[in-house]
Amino acid sequence: MARDVREHAPARPTVQKVALAAAAVFALIGVLGFVPGITTHYGEMTFAGHHSEAKLLGVFQVSVLHNLVHLLFGLVGLVMARRLAGARVFLAGGGALYLVLWLYGFAIDRDASANFVPVNDADNWLHLFLGFGMLAAGLLLNNNLGTGTRVEAPFDRP
Repeated sequence: MARDVREHAPARPTVQKVALAAAAVFALIGVLGFVPGITTHYGEMTFAGHHSEAKLLGVFQVSVLHNLVHLLFGLVGLVMARRLAGARVFLAGGGALYLVLWLYGFAIDRDASANFVPVNDADNWLHLFLGFGMLAAGLLLNNNLGTGTRVEAPFDRP
């Protein structure tokens, strides 16, 4: 009699699920940045630079380059999240990268050529949130959390 392989397939660790979800959202955001109506002032979008007046959801300043970066970051994340180590690197490394981008967004003059991937205040706060959230997920999610197996260091024991 044939065995059903699906019954014995191990559950995907939570860190991989979170990485897959984050990567999918980044890819989706990259695509939505090219959709008129979801991106306001779509006709004023430039390839790069702070002169782009296009705003995703009417809030986040975007350009063609900004959208392509999100799309590429999401696609890379989808590939990396297929493996446990890749999921951790995507989340922790991406979180660190977003924290650097947050600092960069506050350090630059928004009207200067240094703002080549346009950022505004909404982008900066989102980068801070994403940075800490992704970094925490990549570093703190346990390999066995959510798999139905025992966590290595339970809180109820020394």
